Amino acid sequence: MKKILLVAVMFLATSAAVNAQFVQIGVKAGVNFANQTGGSDFEGISVDKEGITSYHAGLVAELKLLEKFSIQPELLYTTQGATYKNALTEFKNEMGYIAIPVMAKIYLTKSLSLELGPQASFLVSNKKEFDAADPNTFDFSLNGGLGLKVVGGLFVQARYGVGLTEISKEADFKNSVFQLSAGYMF
Repeated sequence: MKKILLVAVMFLATSAAVNAQFVQIGVKAGVNFANQTGGSDFEGISVDKEGITSYHAGLVAELKLLEKFSIQPELLYTTQGATYKNALTEFKNEMGYIAIPVMAKIYLTKSLSLELGPQASFLVSNKKEFDAADPNTFDFSLNGGLGLKVVGGLFVQARYGVGLTEISKEADFKNSVFQLSAGYMF
C-alpha cells in the first residue's frame, strides 16, 4: 500500500512539474488606438469619425502544444469607441468590454511569434455623450499581430482587431482597435 501511495505521489509531482513547463500564467496591459469603421451617418445625421486612445489590461495564459505552436487565451478589460463630429457638435462614445481573445501563436523564431485568433467581448460600460439607441452587448472580432519575448518572462505585443458585429442595431459601425501591450509571464 505504501509503494502504491509513493508511486501516486511521485506521479502527481512529476505531472505538476511537466505541466508547469507547458502552461504559463501572466498579466498584460497597454494602450488602444480604437476607432469604429462603417457607415458615415448616425441616426440619419452625417458624421466624421476620429479614433480615441484608451487602454486594456488583464490576465494571459500560454499553453505550449508544440515546439513552435501555442494557444494563448486572455481575459481583458478593454475600452473602445470613437469621437463623432458633424457641422454642429462633437461627441464621444467610449465602451468598456470584458474581452476574451484566444490566440494561436506560431513561433517564427525562439522569441518572435505570429498571433491570430477570434475574440468575444461583452459590454460592461458605455460612456456616451449623446442620446442614442442602446448598443449591442456582444462584440465579435478577429485579431492578428506579433509578439516578442524580450527577456525572462517579459514580453511585448502589437495586435490589430477588426470587429465583425455592429455596435448597435441603429448604426452601421463596427469596432476596430490597434493595441500595443507589455506583460510578464510568471
